[in-house]
Amino acid sequence: MIKENLAGVLPETTMSLWIQPLRFRQVSEGLLELIAPDRFFCSWVRENFYSTLRNSLDALNMQDTELRLVVAADIAPALLPPGRKAGQLRLPRVPLVKHSVRPLHPRFTFAEFIVGESNIMAKTACEAIANDDPALGRCLFIESGSGLGKSHLTHAVAHKIMAESPATRLQYLTAQQLTAEMVKSIRSNKMEDFKEKYHNCDVLLIEDVHTLSGRLKTQEELAAALDILIGQEKRIVFTSKFCPRNIPKIEPELLSRLSGGLITTINPPDLPTRKRIIKKKSDNHILKLDEELICFLAENIRGDIRQVESAVVGLKAKMGLAGRDRADLAMVKEVIRNIVDTSEGVISTEAIRDFIAKQFKVSAEELRSKCRKREVAFPRQVAMYLARKFTDQALADIGRAFNRDHSTVVHSVRVITDSINRNTSVRGQVDLLTKKIRKQFS
Repeated sequence: MIKENLAGVLPETTMSLWIQPLRFRQVSEGLLELIAPDRFFCSWVRENFYSTLRNSLDALNMQDTELRLVVAADIAPALLPPGRKAGQLRLPRVPLVKHSVRPLHPRFTFAEFIVGESNIMAKTACEAIANDDPALGRCLFIESGSGLGKSHLTHAVAHKIMAESPATRLQYLTAQQLTAEMVKSIRSNKMEDFKEKYHNCDVLLIEDVHTLSGRLKTQEELAAALDILIGQEKRIVFTSKFCPRNIPKIEPELLSRLSGGLITTINPPDLPTRKRIIKKKSDNHILKLDEELICFLAENIRGDIRQVESAVVGLKAKMGLAGRDRADLAMVKEVIRNIVDTSEGVISTEAIRDFIAKQFKVSAEELRSKCRKREVAFPRQVAMYLARKFTDQALADIGRAFNRDHSTVVHSVRVITDSINRNTSVRGQVDLLTKKIRKQFS
């Protein structure tokens, strides 16, 4: 009855995300408990929907009923019949499942992930892993900067597998947690238990694998586990800020295994994708934004998607304090002032292209042409490398400034990176151009 009442007040998205997962329990005539999946979920509902829930109770003539939000894990033992131990019941012939999963964000699901040109390969590969579809391989490595969605996708994989295949032996943790667990196992003489856990899982998800840099013992144990899992065609997902070959102090044995499957990159989203992300975030927070404001936010928040969340939450809080139901441009500018710097012009790929053209005494049109002569191709590659370094634009957007596709940008960045590492002359040249760009556009 309460959920039916709320359905007439809250948007469908909000209902499915935040209200449907709640369980209602009448503890006594004067007390109603709302049971939330975890502490984050409980805190969010309390802060954002408590008054709505309270109003729904009042509408049902339950003004005297106390409303209490609790976490499922805190009351699970009390809900079990006397004498029964806590834990999920198993069907006959289903083996005891040993899995460990880091706390999952309730909104990090595939349905909530906004797809664009920058992330479609990563999302498609993660869905294949979650669906146990071998079409794209059994091992996936996702590289991206902070706040671009790699954690969202790994959470989504875990959500889907646990919801649809609860008997799956799933291990999901960060590389730091893996190291800490291994050290603890060594100190307590329980390395056999550690090996049993990671050599016999069905799905292994490890985030931030770049933090294993220099941790030789952890690398050795992980490489041994991967040998077994890959040989048994188990599903594996790694995330990292760097692609495997750019992770420093990584042992060749582990590097080979990290590079053995599909490697995909999540790039900063382009403008249309950023607009869809902002629209989705604002809908989740029941915040109405005009198209003009969505465009302004999308044009100014270019990288970390967490900044979008911060801006939307801040905007809603400011509207609440001001007693307003709609935002205006001045309010949006004030909110994002502490999130991104809008006082300076944003460096564009076109600006970097034109600057490099002048430095090498070629024209911008030559850099956009199909000319492959060294005196044009090298400046073009340098310009693409610096555009990747100084802008948050997607690879396809950078490529368009040079009349090329994203694969050419990837190749150019790789060529210049290798040249910088091998050739001191190129390194000095790029360093000088970097200083000039910072001075020119500061």
